[in-house]
Amino acid sequence: MDFVVMAFGLLIGSFLNVCIYRIPRDESVVFPGSRCPDCGARLKPADLVPVISFLLLKGRCRYCSRPISWRYPLVETLTACLMWLFYRHYGITIMAAYYAFIGCLLVVVAFIDLSHQEIPNGLVLALMVVGLVAKLAGIGAGVVDGLYGLLVGGAPLVLIAVISVLALRREGMGGGDIKLMAAVGWCLGWRLTAITLILSVYIGGLVALMLLCFKIKGRKDYIPYGPFIALSAIISMLWGERILYWYIGSFWG
Repeated sequence: MDFVVMAFGLLIGSFLNVCIYRIPRDESVVFPGSRCPDCGARLKPADLVPVISFLLLKGRCRYCSRPISWRYPLVETLTACLMWLFYRHYGITIMAAYYAFIGCLLVVVAFIDLSHQEIPNGLVLALMVVGLVAKLAGIGAGVVDGLYGLLVGGAPLVLIAVISVLALRREGMGGGDIKLMAAVGWCLGWRLTAITLILSVYIGGLVALMLLCFKIKGRKDYIPYGPFIALSAIISMLWGERILYWYIGSFWG
């Protein structure tokens, strides 16, 4: 079953790559069929086998020999690993499917933010709709818990944004990040959202510090926050409850 889940994850990852490329360009993710972004040649089924085609073609287009971005096999492999982790943690259940769907949306958000420094409103809306459908079906956090999560996720980032503008005279938190965190809160509920928020601050701060230390980024360079929210939310969906109990236990143990 593990192999089936990972193979399914590779196929889903291939579709996520289409979304990552086309959504920022306002193109349909369904039509037309996959084409080389450089020469426009229509790709055949043999060119679209996740990861394997990339390796067999040595990372180059079959038709124009231009390099293929490493993002493609990376997203496919990452999605397969995520599917496997949710399966191993929750089994073949509705909860696993719910969290896996959210995880896929977050993968798309993270890579679009990395490439274009934007978080499309459509993806945030999709998260909100998925959360609403889950609540109507009795899956995951309830409506009240989701509303608390929305506030726990969105309010602190709004506060940071306001303080940055008033005190520092510059944007400290983008509107897309605020909406994304609020949507994650709506989907996960306030407890997992609190863990997500804390993790995103720590992970984001650590990565930013490393980028500055190695002079990859300067102090005034933009560092997208969406990927840190996405990573932290996925960690919370998988191990958030354990992290919460460990954190509480560290005070009362």
